[in-house]
Amino acid sequence: MERRIGAILREARMRRGIELSEVEAVTRIRPGYLRAIEGEDWGALPGGVYARGFIRTYATFLGLDGNRLAAEYRESVEGGSGAAHDLTPNAVRPSPGPRSGAATRLSWVAVAGVVLLGAIAIVALPDGHDGDEVARPPVEDRPAAAAGESEPVPPRPSTMSVSVSLVAGAEVWICLLDDGGRPLVEGEILEAGAEAGPFRSGSFTVSFGNGEVSMLVDGKEAEIPTTSSPIGYSIDAEGELTQLSETERPTCV
Repeated sequence: MERRIGAILREARMRRGIELSEVEAVTRIRPGYLRAIEGEDWGALPGGVYARGFIRTYATFLGLDGNRLAAEYRESVEGGSGAAHDLTPNAVRPSPGPRSGAATRLSWVAVAGVVLLGAIAIVALPDGHDGDEVARPPVEDRPAAAAGESEPVPPRPSTMSVSVSLVAGAEVWICLLDDGGRPLVEGEILEAGAEAGPFRSGSFTVSFGNGEVSMLVDGKEAEIPTTSSPIGYSIDAEGELTQLSETERPTCV
């Protein structure tokens, strides 16, 4: 390698004027691990897949080729073996943000199964008895409402949604989630001029590695300040933007 991994990451961070606390807020990597990576104190890292994952995530956040640097770490430090040693359970701090795409899809399948079972139970036991009743009587056999009374009308589900499109003005890292927490842009780096979307959902949450991006909300350009620091927003069904704090921004990791 012409330059060492830690020096490459530290120089890229300093060029962009980003503090380690900002990197931690977006990537959820502990500051001690970030300092160890920049100082190449590999013994302070949990090693194996965790160390490679930290390097890949940190480099990607800075706009570098995370896969290449992770591969260089594997070759130069692990000797190309790729052994996943010392898988310390506490290596990654639990994140309140959304889970990865695969875990989120599995979670939604489980939730759908629970809802379906609950619906079956409600139909089978309408009055909360021990199962003696088989089912509700057909709608046409139910007694008519008393005079002057009207049948309650169930509320209609909301059909409101908003569209979002993104255009990178320069190289920018983006994490965009829909109203179900599913990643639409999963921690990707868009090159200058690259576009993503349009996406449509009831609401969105989004993080940008910097302000070099144009965001169209229902066809209208949102006002995003020009900044080299990370920034994030929530977007409701009416297209209203609310700026998010460091701890509220989605991370896609």
